[in-house]
Amino acid sequence: MRILLAPMEGLLDCVLRDVITRAGGIDLCVTEFIRVSGTLLPNRTFERIAPEILTDSKTATGVPVRVQLLGSDAVCLAENAARLATFNPHGIDLNFGCPAKTVNRHRGGAVLLKEPELIYQIVKAVRDAVPTHIPVTAKMRLGYEDTSPAIACAQAIEAAGAAEVVVHARTKTDGYKPPAYWEWIALIKENVKFNVVANGEIWTVEEFNRCREISNCDDIMLGRGIVSNPGLALEAKTGQKLSWEEMAPLFVVFWQQVMIHCYPKYQAGRLKQWLNYLRRHYPEAGELFQQIRTINTAEEIEAGFPTLVLGHEK
Repeated sequence: MRILLAPMEGLLDCVLRDVITRAGGIDLCVTEFIRVSGTLLPNRTFERIAPEILTDSKTATGVPVRVQLLGSDAVCLAENAARLATFNPHGIDLNFGCPAKTVNRHRGGAVLLKEPELIYQIVKAVRDAVPTHIPVTAKMRLGYEDTSPAIACAQAIEAAGAAEVVVHARTKTDGYKPPAYWEWIALIKENVKFNVVANGEIWTVEEFNRCREISNCDDIMLGRGIVSNPGLALEAKTGQKLSWEEMAPLFVVFWQQVMIHCYPKYQAGRLKQWLNYLRRHYPEAGELFQQIRTINTAEEIEAGFPTLVLGHEK
């Protein structure tokens, strides 16, 4: 069994990858997407989204990182994948699942599920452009408006040479509304021979185990559920729960990374964003969120909560 950390634009970035992998249980991370649109991107673009490629493509705790690309131009994606491959990442992933309207309007993400042949061309072009030791993978949803193209899209990804596919068990139209249709992942798995990873609406260990059973998948990708409970992967593997007190060192790392990677005007917001997710699992996070929800600067947070964000009293 492997547990993967999902890509989520605006949420699960290099900051939370660092923090959550320190909690334990994660075997592989996938970055949020790098948009490819008509140009060969400079190295700094890859380095900004996936700074781990400068450290052997691993997080600080040694968890491998796969870099995700998004676009619809097979040739341009292949050229950018070839440039990205010079960093020797632990894999290149292709996004066929993003439901955002702005992305879909520009022919990216889940809208491509309407075109299995184009998906095949994209995956094949990238696979041909990348050294064989670097796996090419994909993430998809069950379809755009309905599930009718799900099996054809997964088969196209496999036929083009991908090593595995992550299936988010909802359509684009479903968005993030529960439930997730894990039984559809099992149906896809019956119709392909490569590895299938299940994803979608997994917030607890009970849901984790039920998803594995219904989807018939050994491997699971976690997203919002592990942002809310950073100990979810560890608990799924060992039964060990992460207490609120044990979260304290993770807060210190989180704040240090926020100060490095986020512009000052966004720093307080990033802390509130994470606390807003954490309060689903930890009542203490809800209390803290209420205390800081009107604070808008990093200076105010550090002055009021030095133990939380600095690890010591001032």
